[in-house]
Amino acid sequence: MSLLELIAAADERGLVASAVACLDRCLPQPAAGADPDPLRPLWAGCADGSVWPDRLAEVRAVLDAAADTEGAAPQIRKLLDDAPADRAGPGLREWADACSLLALEVHLGQDATPGAGADLLRRCREGDPAGAGPLVAGEVRRQILILEMLADSGTGTVGLRQVRDASTEGQRVLRAATARRARGRGPGGE
Repeated sequence: MSLLELIAAADERGLVASAVACLDRCLPQPAAGADPDPLRPLWAGCADGSVWPDRLAEVRAVLDAAADTEGAAPQIRKLLDDAPADRAGPGLREWADACSLLALEVHLGQDATPGAGADLLRRCREGDPAGAGPLVAGEVRRQILILEMLADSGTGTVGLRQVRDASTEGQRVLRAATARRARGRGPGGE
């Protein structure tokens, strides 16, 4: 199944967890002394829908207080502001889709794929990754894997731990690519 088909078929828990995982991967490297995992409370909300509204409010407050303007932080804050307080709300699928797209856009921004843009991301999400760079192709595969794991895991927390592990690995890959690109731009670079 394509990424778009998996998002369309995902249940409430799958949508919430895949969206949180996408946002988690987009977080910039935390500043010294900052919370290294500001979205951690949302993972509890993925496991237990009754705590989702409180955890969402907690994370919004933490990120608003950080006022980080680096990388995707402003878009993450906007998406968290747009997140449905009721996990069963009608906007949940659209929100999860927007989180998926943001993660791909962030990866595209670090990929060395000249001239790539919205059309490439649309094709990748529809199942045609031709022309995608390694970061975008890897992120599409990771999102598909996460949605498949969530669909297969039922309601247990084991599935969420596996999703979190896969997401953390993706975060490491993106941060390493971002650091390499920044070093390449050094004082005499781009």
